[in-house]
Amino acid sequence: MSPHREIMDKPRGNCCQCMIKYTLFVFCYVFWVTSAVLIAVGIYAKVAKEGGVVDSLTADPALLLITIGSLMFIITFFGCFGALRNAVILLKLFLGILVAILLLQIAAAVLGFLFSDLVLDRTEQLMSKGIVRYREDMDLENLIDFVQKKFQCCGVDSHQDWSANVYFRCDEINPSLEGCGVPFSCCVRHKNETIPNTMCGYNVQNLEEASAAKIIYTIGCLGKMVLWGKRNLYLIAGMAVGLLGLEISMSCLAAAQMSHIRRKLQSDGNVY
Repeated sequence: MSPHREIMDKPRGNCCQCMIKYTLFVFCYVFWVTSAVLIAVGIYAKVAKEGGVVDSLTADPALLLITIGSLMFIITFFGCFGALRNAVILLKLFLGILVAILLLQIAAAVLGFLFSDLVLDRTEQLMSKGIVRYREDMDLENLIDFVQKKFQCCGVDSHQDWSANVYFRCDEINPSLEGCGVPFSCCVRHKNETIPNTMCGYNVQNLEEASAAKIIYTIGCLGKMVLWGKRNLYLIAGMAVGLLGLEISMSCLAAAQMSHIRRKLQSDGNVY
């Protein structure tokens, strides 16, 4: 190769390496800031709760936000500063964790497909546990209300599931005014209704199915969510493929950055 060709190739290589370095940095920085926001929101929600605290990770949305945000913060810290400072150790940690997460996601998807019935049973147990703990945690209550409004459903399998909650339990010794009722988020919303009637679900568990269906949604949320997943299968698959593609791209960028640092150390006569 001629000296002129070598001079021409060197700026190109440096330009390409700068693109890899700062593209990886920008990706990691965006996720780093996002993780910090998740942690802040989770901490605020945890502190702002009135009294009751749910210690279960799967039943406490605030704790879930803090956990996911903390993991993202640590991982993207490695990638962000590893790319910016050309730190091989940080890039190694970032790449290793990212590959491990990628493999776990693929394994979870395969196991979820092979053991779909077990996944549904576990989901049903978690949703039933959420109904029992409704009103014990403000975030959990808001989450259940959102799901019931979004999917126009009530309970897990039917509106009768709310009898498992101490406030909505349907028996004669229950002193609660909401006994034999359901939350207002189960109620059918009419187009001309501007202010929701929070008492619309009172005593509906004592009504016949046809009569109750005129006031509330009697179909369970588990079936509605499964049906929504089947109808939006391509959307869910596209989002999953997009996430995997992003993770693979960041892994490739990290690997390319590490390879460049190794070549530079070797050309400078340093031992890697």
